[in-house]
Amino acid sequence: MRFAIMGSGGVGGYFGARLAAAGEEVTFIARGAHLAAIRRDGLRVSSIQGDVTIAPASATDDPAAVGVVDCVLVAVKAWQVHAAAEAIQPMVGPETVVVPLENGVEAADTLAGVLGKEPVLDGLCGILAWREGPGHIRHAGVDPFVRFGERDNRASERTARLKAAFDRAEGVSAEVPDDIQAGVWSKFLFICAMSGIGSITRAPIGETRALPETRALIERILAEIEAVARARGVALPGDAVSRAMKFIDALPPESTASMQRDIMAGRPSELESQNGAVVRLGRQYGVATPVNAVIHAALLPQERKARENA
Repeated sequence: MRFAIMGSGGVGGYFGARLAAAGEEVTFIARGAHLAAIRRDGLRVSSIQGDVTIAPASATDDPAAVGVVDCVLVAVKAWQVHAAAEAIQPMVGPETVVVPLENGVEAADTLAGVLGKEPVLDGLCGILAWREGPGHIRHAGVDPFVRFGERDNRASERTARLKAAFDRAEGVSAEVPDDIQAGVWSKFLFICAMSGIGSITRAPIGETRALPETRALIERILAEIEAVARARGVALPGDAVSRAMKFIDALPPESTASMQRDIMAGRPSELESQNGAVVRLGRQYGVATPVNAVIHAALLPQERKARENA
């Protein structure tokens, strides 16, 4: 299959490299020093699942130069999804599927608003990875997985074909769940809680999950997200919150969320797509979200400053 990776950082770089190593035709959309390094030296992934280097690697900063592909994996920051959707239009043909691998719950809606409903699947991933330096991805935790499906949960040939491509790749597990919306929200539970608590405390998850006061806050964040999801009609499993807490407890103690790392570095973050989305959707569905509201409000001044300086 022909893949385009829109956003070739920790997430896109890792999964794109694994697909390329398995023989798929992959083009990385990148920019700046990262793009220059990939073009010069290839893309290097240092991983607890085994290292891999794709050299030479196909990379560009111009999606229009790529042509129509079979699949676009969208792995930009959540606040960049709308701009990404506009940029990838030249790569989207009648048979193309577009899969968001985002931390939020609104990416598929955003993509469909620009590209139309037909090409867009819903999707998510799990991985602890980041760009270590130009042309270099570091994967340090979580057994990497992708999950995707038709937005109406029907079985389809194109999701089966995409799963088969991922199944050929080492260091990745792929699944087409029975209910992709429940899958997206189940992931959102733990990543939003982890992002929120880490961003306001500036501490790694090992510290916040161990301290009774901050552990209680994590549990309240999770409860609010679950309430919003159920009000929205998402069929979360009955043990979704306990599963999310179990996942958080299993993370390496030094783990931090990408939103937390961006906020600590003074960069624009996914605040509006994570804790901000819980607050916004809570208002829409009449669900109180006081803990997420405090997190969002406390971080908003810095977020606005980061965006002004970006």
